[in-house]
Amino acid sequence: MTHLPACIRFMFAMLVAWNGTSIAFSKDESSSTPPNIVFVITDDQGYGDLSCHGNPVLKTPNIDHLASESIRLTDYHVAPTCSPTRASLLTGHWANRTGVWHTIAGRSLLKQSETTLAKILSSNGYATGIFGKWHLGDNAPFQPQDHGFQEVFIHGGGGVGQTPDFWNNAYLGGTYFHNGAPTKVNGWCTSVWFEQAKRFIQNQRLAKKPFFAYISTNAPHGPYHSNPDFREPYADQSKVTGSFFGMIAEIDHEVGNLRKWLANNGWSENTIFIFTTDNGTAGGAKVFNAGMRGKKGSPYEGGHRVPFFIHWPKANGNGGKNVSTLSHAVDIVPTLLDLCGVQTELPFDGRSLKPLLVDQDDSFDWNDRILITDSQRVLHPEKWRSSCVMRHDFRLVNQTELYQISKDPGQRKNVANQYPEEVARLQAFYDAWWDELAPGFSELSRIRLGDPTQKVAMLTAHDWAITGPTPWNQSLIRKGAMPDEPVFWNVDFSQAGRYRITLRRWPAEIDQPINAPVQAQASPTDTDAFRQSPGHAFRNLREASLKIGSIVRRKTFDDQATKVEFEVVVPAGPSELHANFSDEKELSLGAYYVTVQWLEPH
Repeated sequence: MTHLPACIRFMFAMLVAWNGTSIAFSKDESSSTPPNIVFVITDDQGYGDLSCHGNPVLKTPNIDHLASESIRLTDYHVAPTCSPTRASLLTGHWANRTGVWHTIAGRSLLKQSETTLAKILSSNGYATGIFGKWHLGDNAPFQPQDHGFQEVFIHGGGGVGQTPDFWNNAYLGGTYFHNGAPTKVNGWCTSVWFEQAKRFIQNQRLAKKPFFAYISTNAPHGPYHSNPDFREPYADQSKVTGSFFGMIAEIDHEVGNLRKWLANNGWSENTIFIFTTDNGTAGGAKVFNAGMRGKKGSPYEGGHRVPFFIHWPKANGNGGKNVSTLSHAVDIVPTLLDLCGVQTELPFDGRSLKPLLVDQDDSFDWNDRILITDSQRVLHPEKWRSSCVMRHDFRLVNQTELYQISKDPGQRKNVANQYPEEVARLQAFYDAWWDELAPGFSELSRIRLGDPTQKVAMLTAHDWAITGPTPWNQSLIRKGAMPDEPVFWNVDFSQAGRYRITLRRWPAEIDQPINAPVQAQASPTDTDAFRQSPGHAFRNLREASLKIGSIVRRKTFDDQATKVEFEVVVPAGPSELHANFSDEKELSLGAYYVTVQWLEPH
């Protein structure tokens, strides 16, 4: 195939990639009980943040033990940041196809048209639950319950303490959303996610249903709040590094406890147990990065090559092996469906890795396969931005830099001049890939208002559709961050009628006056928390304005007002929703929190 023109090779590759899930189990396997799935994915933990990968400081004995018994994908790649990885991981599609190429600005919202692994499994008799981080949308139609998860226990936004999360949350004793309802809990967040997953698993075993438990920790993402019991062994490290390692040590502890619990209850034999992470390290590169260049956000290996361990005793016993074939997050959905014997006509950008996992005869030329990862982090995608095109031993970074990984794992020597044909081949693949996906970049993922499944939608500044940085965490809200451009949400009114739209500076759970300051709160550890920032006072804000298409409303308010409510009749359909506060000098502050409730038809 290598002698064919690039365009022909690309067409062939795409036909292969979009082959659906056609490989089935043998007769004996397909007639047995479907396997359960426990999928653990951590946040901002890199390939080198495990002792089994050579980290000289961090100790992860339980994950190491899992790795020793697992099939290990040693050349597995994701996106360099979290939401895009999760979009690919759960759909089997390129993140840029799903509408998710950023973590804020309305570009972390998973298109309603996408079908997730949870949706497919729930349609095939599985119970599905998510515990921890979703980060693909906090309102309909982007919530996990809109995408196939039947049990939902999560924080808001992309992490504990971010803008859509419950106010004043930190990593200890937070309030999280259980099937949409705020629920106060005790304990460190990592332990909460695992305990909630155990409850879910217990209930499904009693109901005799196969389950998919997606445990998606926000740790070790910053802010770096570590349980002192797990941080203590790293007291000789810097404050940040010690806390980062302590958070991973707690994850390791919970992975070990969960595996023991499953085994003690007789549930591990037919459970596919997966451990992986969502991008390169954020806090561990200075200690150990497995010889790779780059970290979170980087197009180099350290930004997107991460661990992936899969263990299924019923199929492969407790013997581990390495699979060094290049693989990607887009492969996980077709692989798991294949392993579970679930058939679908859906096309995927990835392909099932089952032939590699079970040594099955396979005619596909894996070494000729080309994969792509990129980190856009902008409102509108830019061609070649922070990109890496991968084929077997080669990496084409940012269109012009070529590295041969087997000879140069640290990516220090650009060999583009030595391999011009390889550069041209990878560039041609990317060009065709971009041309296919680009028409979808103009499609807006609109938050649906008046949706019967969500009585009150909560819009936050996290999803403002702006080119600059949004106030994505509660520290920025407290400081009164104001972008230098108009702010708005892309929305879709699902039904015409009268709506109550409420504008707030501070969230409803604290109900403080718009102009008032709020007190700083203590951190649960000696590292900084979002809630430690004092809440800035805008003492002279006097007018609230609302604009929806041609509808414009204004109201004045006094210093005691905690909110401003508008009741407006709105036609059905897409629109932009603008909501602001202003003072006599025309200072404008976007309303950080806006609730929208459909009242009646009109």
